[in-house]
Amino acid sequence: MAAYVIADIEVTDPVAFEAYRERVPATIAQYGGRYLVRGGRHETLEGSWRPHRLVVLEFPSLEAARRWYDSPEYREPKALRQRASRGHVVLVEGV
Repeated sequence: MAAYVIADIEVTDPVAFEAYRERVPATIAQYGGRYLVRGGRHETLEGSWRPHRLVVLEFPSLEAARRWYDSPEYREPKALRQRASRGHVVLVEGV
């Protein structure tokens, strides 16, 4: 069953974040993932949530998504993202 990584990211260091953006797509693909949403326009329809930059990744399974997130290939880019931004990241199983 597919799984999704959903992130709301506020970029605090655009130069460092750009370096992250250049490095991470290959790591996602290596674990069978793909981008469904990568930034772009968004609109809050209900509630007070004001997202900054939304990203949605699709993986073949929860296990594949978790392997990517914890992988040696993503470790360094993840640390770079964490230094260059603030945000929230969740993993959710699809239907």
